[in-house]
Amino acid sequence: MKLNELSDNPGATTARTRVGRGPASGKGKTAGRGVKGQKSRSGVAINGFEGGQMPLYMRLPKRGFTPHNQARYAELNIGKLQAAIDAKKLDAKKPLDEDALVAAGVVRRKRDGIRLLAKGTLKAKLDLSVTGASKAAIAAVEKAGGTVTLVAAKPAAKDD
Repeated sequence: MKLNELSDNPGATTARTRVGRGPASGKGKTAGRGVKGQKSRSGVAINGFEGGQMPLYMRLPKRGFTPHNQARYAELNIGKLQAAIDAKKLDAKKPLDEDALVAAGVVRRKRDGIRLLAKGTLKAKLDLSVTGASKAAIAAVEKAGGTVTLVAAKPAAKDD
């Protein structure tokens, strides 16, 4: 394969529509802008303009921001974990990792990792390995006789 032999997939690129080039083009005369009025003229940008009234986006308060690269974890409470063990979805004797939790349907998807939280009670002795866990959740698992291993988060593709 050579550089001069490269080409895009068929239909991947389309030619720019040339407007105002006669009636046969389908975009002749008014070039798809209708007739007269401010929006048919050039140099018009009316998005968000409310006729001189203070626009809505300026009337509402603005606070903070959402970081785009922030890690998002799938949250799992120990109560839900115990319910899955009681329902025989999980085997408490085997070591449980994130893939096993997803396969059992306890967590829908891993996202950037699974974070264990302390809501609920845990009676089963578990060997868990998750991306993150609260101090109270680790204490609850250890109180039940189990262990929590924290694994490094793998950068995953955003799936939602």
